[in-house]
Order: sequence, then C-alpha cells, then structure tokens
Amino acid sequence: MSFGSGSSGNCYYLSDDEDAILIDAGIGVRKVKHLMREYGLNASKLRAIIVTHDHADHVKAAGNISTDFCLPVYATELVHEGIRHSYRYYRKIEPMYVKFIPKGEEFSIGSLRITAFELPHDSAENVGYSIHTDDPSDGVFTIMTDIGTPTDNVYEFIGKSNYLVFESNYDEEMLASGTYPKVLQDRIKGGRGHLSNHQSAETLAKCFHEGLKNVWLCHLSEENNHPELARKTVEYHLRSFGIIAGKDFELEVLKRHVASDLYELRIKS
Repeated sequence: MSFGSGSSGNCYYLSDDEDAILIDAGIGVRKVKHLMREYGLNASKLRAIIVTHDHADHVKAAGNISTDFCLPVYATELVHEGIRHSYRYYRKIEPMYVKFIPKGEEFSIGSLRITAFELPHDSAENVGYSIHTDDPSDGVFTIMTDIGTPTDNVYEFIGKSNYLVFESNYDEEMLASGTYPKVLQDRIKGGRGHLSNHQSAETLAKCFHEGLKNVWLCHLSEENNHPELARKTVEYHLRSFGIIAGKDFELEVLKRHVASDLYELRIKS
C-alpha cells in the first residue's frame, strides 16, 4: 500500500499478515497513524522502516516515526551517513534504532526476506528492495524509485519480480517546456536523476515476463507529469510489443497525496 508517492513525501506499507514494514518515511507520523487507523492496519505488526536513500522526501520523518513506533531504521551505511549530515529532517534517528544493511545480501526482518541492490541517483547512495517470504505463493515484491538510468540491476530485479513499484517521474516534453531552469532539467534527466515516462515504458517492455502480475508507477513529478499521461505512455509502448495492460498484467499509477488501495498480493495457482 502506498501512503504517498512523489517529491512531497514517499512511504509504503508492506505486510505478510505476520510482520509489516514501512519502506521510506517521507510523510509525517500523524498521517501514518491516521492512515493505519483508517485502513485497519495493526501497528503492533510493524517491525522496521527500510530506507531507499537519504533525500528528505524519502526519510524526513524517519526519526519521528521510528521513535513513536519504536522501530529500527534499516539503510546502508552511506545512506545513514547522509541522513546524519543533513538538516532537512524533522528529527534525527536515535542511535539505538540505526541499523546497517549490506547490498546484494539477503537479510531478514521477521518473516520478510529482503535484498537491497544499488540504483543510480544523486544521493549519498540509493537502493531498491526485493522482498519475499518463505511462501512461494506470496511472490516477489520489488520497489525501485529515483532511478537515474536503467542498469543491469534494474533489468535483473524486474526479471525476478511478480509485483513492481517502478519510477515514472517526468514527461520529456513537459520538462523541456516547463518552468524548471536548465540546470535542474539537466539534473533530472541526467544519469543520476530520474526516469522519464518513455524510459520507464522502454524498460518495462524490455524486461516484461509472464510472472510480472502488477506494476505501480511511482514518484510522478507534480510539475512535469500527469498520471494519465504516464499510464498511457507505458500502455502504448507495451502494446506495440503485444503486451496489454489489464490483460497480461495490472497497471496502476500511485498518487502523490492520496493513499492507494490496500492490495492483496498473491500468485493465483
């Protein structure tokens, strides 16, 4: 479930009914508590926060959420270092809640098996997460956001995924004709910035496989994108390869300020 997706704040909730985690903590603790109450989510099942990178829209509330829920915050050493040296957070993470994770090695949080893998972005470090349980029918959930360019890691982990949250940040024409100065445009479309709708579409088409059941487009720019534009760009490109959204897989666009539905992820036999 997405609690928020975009530069205003990112946070996702994932649970296997036994244990739950938050992925990123870029929205306020009061909103997290409100949404958990509204959707009937059990806070006692929360085990940790895992962080993709140290930009404020992904981690500015980690200290508050961690303290209020008594949750450890898992991130790579470089990401934690970036958080410690930034002044853009509501509250620092208490030392006892700081947990370091390796890249490329599976670790466990409760019943969840998690692997962090590197993604290019202009942060201290940025990782995607591939998550599964011991029950094969749960499938593999992967999140990749703030991706400067598709890499071998991107291709590899899409190939392993049944459920994918994937960045589709900007429309190239909207960015070029918008109000952003050239230096910011260059940063966004550079190799350590963000993926455009076309890049997302091309990557998904290249990596699509029968096991991929759901794709959620995330981290859309408010100024340089539109949900229907992102959806149609991906749908049109995939259709040119004979891949039909709504038939071969389900495609959704995550909203910036509005929580998504609560999805049940299970591979049907």
